Amino acid sequence: MIGATAAAAAGAGVLWRTRELDREPPAPPLRDAHGRLLWRNWSGIQSAYPAERAGPATEEEVLRVVTTSTAPVRAVGAGHSFTALVPTEGTLLSLDGLTGIVSHDGASYSATVWAGTRLGELGSALSALGQCMPNLPDINKQSLGGALATATHGSGVRSPALHGQVTGFRLATPAAGILECSRDRHPEVFGAARVGLGAFGVMTQITLQNLPAARLLKRVTLRPTGEVIEDWPNIREAHRAAEFFVLPFVGMSAVVTHDETDLPAGPVAKSKDSEVLLDLKGLRDWAGFSNPLRRYLARAAMAGLKPEESVEESWKVLSNERDVRFNEMEYHLPRERQVAALREVLEAIETHRRDVFFPIEVRSIAADDAWLSPFHDRASGSLAVHAYYKDDYRFMFSLIEPILRRHGGRPHWGKLHSLTARDLAPLYPRWPEAMEVRRMLDPDGRLLNPYLRRLLSHD
Repeated sequence: MIGATAAAAAGAGVLWRTRELDREPPAPPLRDAHGRLLWRNWSGIQSAYPAERAGPATEEEVLRVVTTSTAPVRAVGAGHSFTALVPTEGTLLSLDGLTGIVSHDGASYSATVWAGTRLGELGSALSALGQCMPNLPDINKQSLGGALATATHGSGVRSPALHGQVTGFRLATPAAGILECSRDRHPEVFGAARVGLGAFGVMTQITLQNLPAARLLKRVTLRPTGEVIEDWPNIREAHRAAEFFVLPFVGMSAVVTHDETDLPAGPVAKSKDSEVLLDLKGLRDWAGFSNPLRRYLARAAMAGLKPEESVEESWKVLSNERDVRFNEMEYHLPRERQVAALREVLEAIETHRRDVFFPIEVRSIAADDAWLSPFHDRASGSLAVHAYYKDDYRFMFSLIEPILRRHGGRPHWGKLHSLTARDLAPLYPRWPEAMEVRRMLDPDGRLLNPYLRRLLSHD
């Protein structure tokens, strides 16, 4: 009788906790006191009520908005950044009216693209021309301009972030008009604004150096985490692209590799990522009180799972659908420090945060020379920690960020971090020159919202 009562009480406690964890976060009003319409980012933690909204259909209209509309003027893509890069009480500028391929060169595999083009649409359009981007990020919903502004990247020891394939761009600026930038024309702007956070101007057109269209073999394998961590240096060197996802409290990791192949294309294996995430959440909700039980149930459920393989055009298999919303912190570390940092992060989560169920994402990125690139002059390894959008993400600042900073990390510009200009300047050798270029292009700070002022200015 006592045991039954205790079990019932425990069950009731789990039900109450599950209900609390599933409570939808409160949403801001649809309109503010002035009748201004709400803007929110994908995860829901950033919002604003802009006084003006602009959707230019020509480059000239973009310049007019940048120079004359209510400041601060902030460009927005798909809203996939978790930091406050976009929120403004001034003008929200969407480039959704500037999409598609402007021109291309079949001999050199290059293409000039409007900055508002979404990456998923660009993959299909380039494929029709016999081209493909060398790499793509985990999610392809972003606009090309937004992805470049935040140094969005994929994974591969020989593959730079997306801005690494940019050979030129056109930039609408408050003080200098429209600039055509490349290594030969306005090279200082090319160096500073290739990763520009929308603070130097608004990119309108981008020229990309692509590759011949190729098919990739994508393989997803579940392996013990300790084994994967030990073997990671070999895994990342052996494939065109490789990454892995550590499942906290499970002891297993999903290893994802991509390699060029001549095999015929076939049906792409239906992603089970969303189902797996919700199963991991269920384990957290019902068995989170006991790490051994949680691990036992997870391992039992995963027993017998076979590797998944898909062969398709690269743009169809490099990116994934992410239906379950989250908030994320990602830092880019010197590649030789990545494994040590990962071990500390995993131990910290499994010791102090039983509520975490999202995987830790581990990737590699090649060095490049963009002045504000987190990969500037160093081969990097990234670590990304996620929290379900209904869960408290603030632990990342106190528990995870100190580890990543201690290992020499630079934060992803679009993902959660607490750094300001005083912290960031020592991490970027060309920081003073980049800020000088920024002031030249936007001397009145028309493109700076309060967040960017803290991020880019010592004042």
